[in-house]
Amino acid sequence: TIGPQLSERMGRPVMVDNRPGASGNIGTENVVRAAPDGSTLLVSVNTLVMNRSLYPNLSFDPLRDLVPVARTSWGQLLLVTHPRTGFTSAGDLVTAAKQSPGKLNYASPGVGTPHHLSMELLKNTAGVFLTHIPYRGTGPAVADLIGGQVDAMFLPIHVALPQVQAGRLVALGIGSDKRHPLLPALPTLAEARAGNVNVDMWYGIFAPKDTPPELVSRLNAELKDILASEAVKKAFQTQGMDPSHSTPQEFAELVRRDAQRWAELIRVQNIKAE
Repeated sequence: TIGPQLSERMGRPVMVDNRPGASGNIGTENVVRAAPDGSTLLVSVNTLVMNRSLYPNLSFDPLRDLVPVARTSWGQLLLVTHPRTGFTSAGDLVTAAKQSPGKLNYASPGVGTPHHLSMELLKNTAGVFLTHIPYRGTGPAVADLIGGQVDAMFLPIHVALPQVQAGRLVALGIGSDKRHPLLPALPTLAEARAGNVNVDMWYGIFAPKDTPPELVSRLNAELKDILASEAVKKAFQTQGMDPSHSTPQEFAELVRRDAQRWAELIRVQNIKAE
């Protein structure tokens, strides 16, 4: 979405090189080791700072070895359940979990994913216990949730919404500090008596450390203009993301705070990556 316009504005080709594997750590390391000349950038999500605590033996530290350029968008997660549970709000789920600790379970695409850590944050905040059932990917997890084999799950809004609208899943709350325009009647988790839990996912762009500040500023300014484009806004929104630009300093502070927050949760809940 951003690549073609950034290429035109910077006067150089922009190639998208997806590097899957190790929860994004392979791609991140490639950027960390790249020359700090603006030719190699990282597009990442908040799993970047989660991995910092989940994988203590990483050869790099994203806080030390990357320069935040700009936040580009936010993504929201919905807490959803199968209709058979009878829950109509996140408060119902929390109440049931308190009455029967461990009886309810929840799915995730795998250990250490935002879906997993979001539920662990809810558990920790609300003081409840649900049994974690990790899957290998979102598809199998959602299939079993729709089939009634598991009770609940956090899902990105663009994944959950079609299933909610079709009646196959029930939305219990949104893990954000505000309601979403696509579901204005759906309360936040705090409003639904499930605790003040905000699990919004940020997306952003990073450069290798030692990238010249003037180049970071130039990239940030170009990204600000690109994100203001109606076409780009629409493209982001179709993927369930809300475009949202920040300065490098604002993004760096967000990344730092988020790293601390998830590190504490991972420590308290004793979460280990597979």
